[in-house]
Amino acid sequence: MKIQKRQIAGMNLVYKFYSFDYFLDAMERLGYESIEILPNAPHFYVPDLSSGDMAAIRQKIADHHLKVICYTPDQCSYPVNISYHSEVARRRSIQSLTRQIEVCSYLGSGQMLLTSGYGYFDEPKEHAWERMIDSLGQLSRKAEREGVVLVLEPIRTDETNLVTNLPTLKKAILEVGSPNLKGMLDTSPMYYAGESITQYARELGDDLWHIHLIDGRPAGHLAWGDGIFPLEQYIREIEESGYERYMTIELTSAEYYNDPNPAMEQSMNALRPYFG
Repeated sequence: MKIQKRQIAGMNLVYKFYSFDYFLDAMERLGYESIEILPNAPHFYVPDLSSGDMAAIRQKIADHHLKVICYTPDQCSYPVNISYHSEVARRRSIQSLTRQIEVCSYLGSGQMLLTSGYGYFDEPKEHAWERMIDSLGQLSRKAEREGVVLVLEPIRTDETNLVTNLPTLKKAILEVGSPNLKGMLDTSPMYYAGESITQYARELGDDLWHIHLIDGRPAGHLAWGDGIFPLEQYIREIEESGYERYMTIELTSAEYYNDPNPAMEQSMNALRPYFG
């Protein structure tokens, strides 16, 4: 099955030096129909927002004819880490993400992205793993009540010592055992792990819920055409797997920060020949 343009989402992370209004205008003008949101300053920082602020944000998104397909709170660095050794910090992280699940639901996104956090690299890994599973369980139960699916993203081994590849992703999903915890892939850590989209689709099946589809050198989250990843092969594997959910162009490289529009347009243009 050919991929569809509506499946391709833009993300506001690379627009960190621009207003949220500018980002929404750019997405609509560049032909994106879907967006993934990182709820960070300067665009919006949830603890600072009133209910009126949130309503205004939701209306702005609707006015630009955009759909929020994934909500991705920052959790890769202090102060949010669901696997912290400190119980005080871990509880704070869970409380923060619990609130983010509520905001995710309010904005109309059916899914929120999670990562595993990380444990100290000089402690037994199983201790951090146990804390992670407990945290994921608590958050999954909240997601069940809110009607939100949590998508767990493997990240690189220089970012975590927990969920870094397909085997650890499957293990975490199995141990939590919630219908609202699913898996996803990001082509950058996937490449580092020596894995493929076909493997993810085969082993996760219906639990493959989201994709970050980006280029790399192999490091970096780059616009398509700026790296070395095999786009044609990736698209073929996606089509052969029957995957019909969303794919986000998650650009994080600082080389795009001053002027992100060309990179977002370049990525959309690289994908256009594959649209059905």
